[in-house]
Amino acid sequence: MSQLPPGERVEEALVEQGIPAPDVVIQPDAEHLARSVASALVARLSAAQTVHGTASVVLTGGGIGTAVLSRVADLAEVPEHAVVDWSTVDVWWGDDRFVPADSEERNELGARKAFLSRVPLDPERIHPMPSSDAGFDEPEDAAAWYAEQLAAAAGVGRVLPRFDVLLLGMGPEGHVASIFPDSPAVSDDRPVVAVRNCPKPPPTRVSLGFPAITSAEEVWLLVSGEGKAEAVARALSGAEPREIPAAGARGRRATRWLLDADAASQLPRG
Repeated sequence: MSQLPPGERVEEALVEQGIPAPDVVIQPDAEHLARSVASALVARLSAAQTVHGTASVVLTGGGIGTAVLSRVADLAEVPEHAVVDWSTVDVWWGDDRFVPADSEERNELGARKAFLSRVPLDPERIHPMPSSDAGFDEPEDAAAWYAEQLAAAAGVGRVLPRFDVLLLGMGPEGHVASIFPDSPAVSDDRPVVAVRNCPKPPPTRVSLGFPAITSAEEVWLLVSGEGKAEAVARALSGAEPREIPAAGARGRRATRWLLDADAASQLPRG
């Protein structure tokens, strides 16, 4: 595992805003990345429970995100790694596709197969985004409902609950959640947004917006593959979020770019 400094432009801008500069951690390949992130996530949720009595995580989909969830479930099944009280963990989603609940394109379905069905979570603490057959005619209605669920969990006077760790994947063009370059969602100030005409199918989705993403205590970006190396390098060298939305994904206390060697291949060495 190695660590690289982010680009000077983004580091200086974050320091000026009082935001910690990103940590960049590199693993040799996707398998090592999934295992290391899973171990780190278990440790982070356990630490949150020590402080707060509960913990919360925002899930992501995609190949590496689902692999991490599978490894977390593996750890949960081993007694010596059973350090998290899963019954007091709240599970949210960063985005999901507005398709039927049984569609293989649903992030929720992937998470249930890899993780949720294998870990003793409280069903009342699992908060999936609505599917298209859940009683909402339009994605805007589904987004508004999810925002209401977030506010209800947050308590009086707040619109967002505490997110201890918010996991994000990243696309080759730099999108995170369902926030794509030059899309209306980049500048939307609502915590949850409907996404239409998405450039990547399926075209209709529900996504957390940047106000929700950047409210998280820690944001972890999980990126694997050489096809994403250019977007990683641009995000960490000060690209504008409208061009590379991943550049705008920052946590309140920490932002971690967790990469395999291929995804990190265009980062400067030093």
